[in-house]
Amino acid sequence: MIKYIFLSFFVYFLIGLGLYLSQRKLTFNKSGKPGKPYEYGLQNVNEVFLKVSDNIKLLNWLSEPKPNMPLIIYFHGNSFDIGERAYRIKEYIDEGYGVLLHAYRGFSGNSGKPSEDIIYSDSKILIKWIMKKLSINEKNIILYGESLGTGVAVHLAQNKNYMGVVLEAPFTSISEIAQKMYPIYPVKYLIWDKFDNLSKINNILSPLLILHGKKDEVVPFEMGKKIFEKYNHKKKNVFIDEAMHNNLYEYGIAKEVMNFIKKI
Repeated sequence: MIKYIFLSFFVYFLIGLGLYLSQRKLTFNKSGKPGKPYEYGLQNVNEVFLKVSDNIKLLNWLSEPKPNMPLIIYFHGNSFDIGERAYRIKEYIDEGYGVLLHAYRGFSGNSGKPSEDIIYSDSKILIKWIMKKLSINEKNIILYGESLGTGVAVHLAQNKNYMGVVLEAPFTSISEIAQKMYPIYPVKYLIWDKFDNLSKINNILSPLLILHGKKDEVVPFEMGKKIFEKYNHKKKNVFIDEAMHNNLYEYGIAKEVMNFIKKI
């Protein structure tokens, strides 16, 4: 009996150690290099490589806004390259919105290794650069976060006066998601990159739009609902009964985003 108990504990420990050491591979499912913007049907979209350190330049796709239109800065999720978001940003570009689609370190052919703090730091450099380039301020910018990117958007929006913030499939924290996935381990105490949206959400001063599918199989709908309910400033939600994690745009959410922006 003792032998089996020891063996079970050893297996438990071994699997737990593997999860601990590989957690960034799970959080950041790094992707390959995308094609050129025109290959996805995008017109007037330029590749911009922004230097964020001595030896790292990060790929971005930029379509400048038409006169009197805001810029949407898009922070993507934890999988796929930025080309996979082309059909999403095209809807905004076609209506005259500017779009800056940012690729993290390790994604879309970029060098470097991503982490929570590094993504925050790189994204701050990005925002400072684009405001200077386009001669705009926070009031001309919409921060858009998709899944993992909601953690980036929430963090950057704290105590700032952005025109608005859009969160697509937001989670309360990576720690809570991990705990739900691996309930037999105390993972919430072992996570390096927490992206704690729930604790930061009321530091946002801008109007907030939350988009979530009620059948989301990756980020539980209850998390998006919990964030919406906690937020105590100007807000709107679009909760779609049949939508899952990656198909919200099949339900016309781009129009919901643009209607939200127009009414700010």
